[in-house]
Amino acid sequence: MGTARAQMAHHLPDAYTELVRLGTVLDGALDGGLHTLVKLRTSLVNGCAFCVDLHTREALEAGASPQRVALVAAWREAGGHFTEVERAALEVVDALTRLDGHGLPDDVYAAAAAHLSEREMVALITAVGLANLYNRLGIGTGMTPPVR
Repeated sequence: MGTARAQMAHHLPDAYTELVRLGTVLDGALDGGLHTLVKLRTSLVNGCAFCVDLHTREALEAGASPQRVALVAAWREAGGHFTEVERAALEVVDALTRLDGHGLPDDVYAAAAAHLSEREMVALITAVGLANLYNRLGIGTGMTPPVR
């Protein structure tokens, strides 16, 4: 992006604060490691470089191995690197991020619901929606990760 773009946090700080607050609620409803995987996978699917960088750093700081973080991009082929509940949640991420006219298929929902409570399922679906919103805001406003 060559042109500076308006940022939500600056021009709509109240709305931005509410998004942050919603994220905090979701942090309390989902396992932290699972929530980070959801945010990272959503960002990878959407191609939001700023968010991929952010959630990669979060995962690494929380103790995830670099190999595991890298394999989120190819989770289906990663064998035993992800638990059954993580794989089910990542399938939900892919279904809700790539809506392609099918939405969240019953079998994908059921596979995740076999491992998560109804509260956690609602939190998972909301977390995917929030991550998608953040990705669209990041891409739409031209956010890029800093060079480190």
